[in-house]
Amino acid sequence: MASSRCLRNQSRPITNAPYKNIVVRHLPGHPQLGRLTAGAQTFRCALGKSGVTRTKREGDGATPVGLFLLRRIWYRNDILRLSGCRLPLKSIQRDDGWCDEPNDKRYNKSIKRPFSPSHERMWRPDDVYNIVIEIGWNDAPVIRGKGSAIFFHLARPGFTPTEGCVAINLEAMRKILPRIGPKTRFDIA
Repeated sequence: MASSRCLRNQSRPITNAPYKNIVVRHLPGHPQLGRLTAGAQTFRCALGKSGVTRTKREGDGATPVGLFLLRRIWYRNDILRLSGCRLPLKSIQRDDGWCDEPNDKRYNKSIKRPFSPSHERMWRPDDVYNIVIEIGWNDAPVIRGKGSAIFFHLARPGFTPTEGCVAINLEAMRKILPRIGPKTRFDIA
């Protein structure tokens, strides 16, 4: 189990100031790939299989365009330890899920499994949800059918497209996670 202080790379000094903005832009001609800029650093990222959209709908596979706050960090504490982060931390348990059924009153909210309506499993066999940050999409208030489970998480090998999330590799996440705070704006365009 890796232990770290919000995944900070201990060999490099970092500034303590939280990011004001993290900017995500899709690559021209490659709508499922993008660049994520945090401070002076730019990283490759994966976007939704349908690219980005201003009219997000449940199941469309698109990443929503907008300016969002980041809500909470979920992580697999059997794989790594996080402490000292600026956002609230939630250790992912085997029964954690996220409701993506528009007709359920818990739509776009965390749930406990077993759960009959459609939902996303937070405890996954791959590594993409070892670190998951909730993007404040469709949560204040929740509008049924407008999209759910939009996260900032770890990318699959090869940066294959997501179902609508933004994903970066673990090395990039290690560099930026300590500086993500409750006022950091996540700008997707």
